[in-house]
Amino acid sequence: QVQLVESGGGLVQAGGSLRLSCAASINIFSFDTMGWYRQAPGKQRELVATITSSGSTNYADSVKGRFTISRGNARNTLYLQMDSLEPKDTAVYYCKADGSLRAYWGKGTLVTVSS
Repeated sequence: QVQLVESGGGLVQAGGSLRLSCAASINIFSFDTMGWYRQAPGKQRELVATITSSGSTNYADSVKGRFTISRGNARNTLYLQMDSLEPKDTAVYYCKADGSLRAYWGKGTLVTVSS
């Protein structure tokens, strides 16, 4: 079974930074696409950023220039560097891996940004 475990969430003041990590039980290059999603209180889950096995990245307009998605050199870890955080970024952040037949999700890590 593939397992994804997020970490790095917490409480931070507006303007601060956090780095989220997603540890996978297998080589993340086994997946065509990996990404970060988030769900704010009372809102639907939304895409934050994705990265393909070839290294192509895509970002939601709301985080462009502030967030950076990347793969670790160890090939089993996905990162999300979040800078210039705003209260609107408060949400549970989820790691997702897209395989050929199904998707895998982590349980999420909470990010709270205070004003």
